[in-house]
Amino acid sequence: MLKTSLAIVAGLIVGSIVNSGLVHVGPMVIPVPEGADVSTMEGLAASMSLFQAKHFLFPFLAHALGTLAGAFVTARFAAEGQARAGWIVGCFFLLGGIAAAYMIPAPLWFEAADLALAYLPMAWLGIRLAGKDN
Repeated sequence: MLKTSLAIVAGLIVGSIVNSGLVHVGPMVIPVPEGADVSTMEGLAASMSLFQAKHFLFPFLAHALGTLAGAFVTARFAAEGQARAGWIVGCFFLLGGIAAAYMIPAPLWFEAADLALAYLPMAWLGIRLAGKDN
């Protein structure tokens, strides 16, 4: 049980690192719109009308690939209940995504796509890639 718990913690850490890395790299690849203030939540909310669909690519990739990596690591290294442990990580990231949808202003289409496609499907894929689909 200890090894599985540690695998879950490791998956959460790895997934968070992947997520954070992509969130930080995103503006270097696709710069924020001219005049957008993303330094505060208020500035982000006021600037949201300046964002185009391309500006949501890296946030989506961060959520999806972070969840994928976290579930993969967890399922790969858990001692027992590997698939269940991977799903736990996926659910943690989904809860984070739901919280972010409430806190960060974003278009409804992005929030719907993000919540529907970036978390549980990626957890499933991570578990499958780890060979632990039981």
